[in-house]
Amino acid sequence: MTKVKDKTENAPATTGKKKKEAAASKPAKKAAAKPAKKTSASTPSRHVAKYDPLQRYLSEISRYPLLTREEERDLALRFTEQGETDAALKMVTANLRLVVKIALEFQRVWMQNLLDLIQEGNIGLMQAAKKFDPYKNVKFSYYASFWIKAYILKFIMDNWRLVKIGTTQAQRKLFFKLKKEKQLLIEQGFEPRPKLLAEKLGVSERDIVDMDQRLDSWDLSLDAPVKDDSDSARIEFLETPSESAEDMVARKEMEHILREKIKDFRKGLKKRELEIFDDRVFSNSPVTLQQIGDRHSISRERVRQVENAVIKKLRAYLEEEIPDFATFQGGFEAQGGEP
Repeated sequence: MTKVKDKTENAPATTGKKKKEAAASKPAKKAAAKPAKKTSASTPSRHVAKYDPLQRYLSEISRYPLLTREEERDLALRFTEQGETDAALKMVTANLRLVVKIALEFQRVWMQNLLDLIQEGNIGLMQAAKKFDPYKNVKFSYYASFWIKAYILKFIMDNWRLVKIGTTQAQRKLFFKLKKEKQLLIEQGFEPRPKLLAEKLGVSERDIVDMDQRLDSWDLSLDAPVKDDSDSARIEFLETPSESAEDMVARKEMEHILREKIKDFRKGLKKRELEIFDDRVFSNSPVTLQQIGDRHSISRERVRQVENAVIKKLRAYLEEEIPDFATFQGGFEAQGGEP
């Protein structure tokens, strides 16, 4: 009995010890499981898809159905006769894919945002819907293609450079055809001279030379320095067609001096010389030699001799009184009447 009692007394102690060891091992397992959760966080993260406005636009316009010839004509008649804007809207939206197709043809020229060309082409498409005549046997898409191309071409030329290079009909024609025609002539074994290009394209040689220079050169800022280490701008070396402030002041000053000296010069002339001077040399509407000769009962030749003598006397007087008179740009020009 004693041995059995001992076993039964030791049993609770053993089970209690096992429970304590199990309870102590549970936090350890949980603690060991935490790093496993962190490692699971190394899975690939989600990325937002890149937004492409061109693809979004193409997806939007693909929802609009194409029109048959009969539907197209019916809508055009409704818009022309009744002014239904909904009919024009259907005509435009049904041909938005045509604008994209034409814009892609010009992408090799306009190496920038294609949506710019599409936007301008859409304006041309709306203008075509406004101008379209349904009574003529022409498809609207064919008619609209010319308006779309016209608006795209104008946009490209207006934004090709800061300075416009195509302002006339001949220049707009050369903008797209000059290089192509030059390459064609080279392939045929001809030298692309301006005269030959002008005959091929139906424009003047001057237009060929001007457009060739515009296409081969780039815009330069006149306010930019001549060199990187220079403080002088390009505009400082350009000749201005107008008179500078310094030249204007110098001219005004010289005119004032000249008027004063002429007043002094008139005081030393005789009566007949003074009359010839006032009526012939310094007159806005000089009288004839014969009229002066009749007044003084002398011949025309004598009047001419007196006039030339007065002019020489005046020139000598001014050169003596004004040292830099010879460099005066206005100079001294005698006004003569009939010979």
